[in-house]
Amino acid sequence: MLTRAAHSVTGTEAVGPYTLLRIQRGDLDPGLPGQFFMLEAPGRLLPRPMSLCLATESELAFLIDPIGPGTRALCSLELGDRLAILGPLGNGFRLDVERPLLVGGGIGIAPLPYLSERLDNPPAVLGFRTSWHAEAAALVPNAEVVLEPIYVTEVMPAGHDVLACGPAPMLEAIRALTPHAQLAWEAPMACGYGACWGCVVRIDGELKRLCVEGPVLDAAA
Repeated sequence: MLTRAAHSVTGTEAVGPYTLLRIQRGDLDPGLPGQFFMLEAPGRLLPRPMSLCLATESELAFLIDPIGPGTRALCSLELGDRLAILGPLGNGFRLDVERPLLVGGGIGIAPLPYLSERLDNPPAVLGFRTSWHAEAAALVPNAEVVLEPIYVTEVMPAGHDVLACGPAPMLEAIRALTPHAQLAWEAPMACGYGACWGCVVRIDGELKRLCVEGPVLDAAA
């Protein structure tokens, strides 16, 4: 069920260059892996879209890369601070797959810990720029880690149903390798529910609003 409410921060922790922001779950529905929430730090004009990283009965956690003023504001929140949250939004991963393989690149691994838990910890391949970024791989069980200049597509085993999230070049490379993939695309979002058209991407010549038709799309679509 979609809800928007203010929730309290229960803690933060550094994970390599990223921040794991933990908030009080309350009555928030965690939704499906790959769905996202709009998180709005106090005093910020626009919220930021964040995939759910981890869920417990009392907390939801989001892995955030502090690369701009909005994400830095979220990462600077402290215990007891409150922020507005809207979600879950968009379409997540289908879980009815026979031989799942999780694939992530950089901050694109954010939804994979929750996805891994829901799929009973299948194998994963994760790619990062540096070993510092790769510290986030500890959040995903059964993960093989590669660092640039090696790419995840070079070590992906064949014969799996791929569930992936990461930068567009990585997702396009996966599409070229297999049609048996679900791909979570990344784009800036302003509203989260299809009104602003700010998250539109062109895939095979067709415009897709990732907040409504995605962020998870079939590779063969």
